[in-house]
Amino acid sequence: RCIIHQLRNSFKYVSYKDKKEFARDFKAVYTAINEEAAYEALGELEEKWNSKYPFAIKSWDMNWDVLSPFFKYPNEIRTIMYTTNIIESLHRQFRKVTKTKSVFPSDQSLEKMLYLASQNVMKKWSRRYKN
Repeated sequence: RCIIHQLRNSFKYVSYKDKKEFARDFKAVYTAINEEAAYEALGELEEKWNSKYPFAIKSWDMNWDVLSPFFKYPNEIRTIMYTTNIIESLHRQFRKVTKTKSVFPSDQSLEKMLYLASQNVMKKWSRRYKN
């Protein structure tokens, strides 16, 4: 459950005409300085939009215990953590190399295969981030 997927889930319940305003209001939640400020911003968002789009905010309330650790990190780290796409991509590469072999002779051979796959994947990780 990453922030981007959580946002996409929320936006699918919002009408197109309200989407820009809703997104602007929601930005206060995921760009908050800490968890308390984010939860307060979520409460304000809920007061404003809950009557019109209750399902858009409900998933944030239900998953807050999983989403809240995100706010413990500095903003520079959060920009990297907004999405789990990197992890999903790594898992896709692991499935790609393991699906062709149905049985491995030992656990160590599987570990070696995954290690080599991870080395190949890390070569593609060349994006630079500020700070």
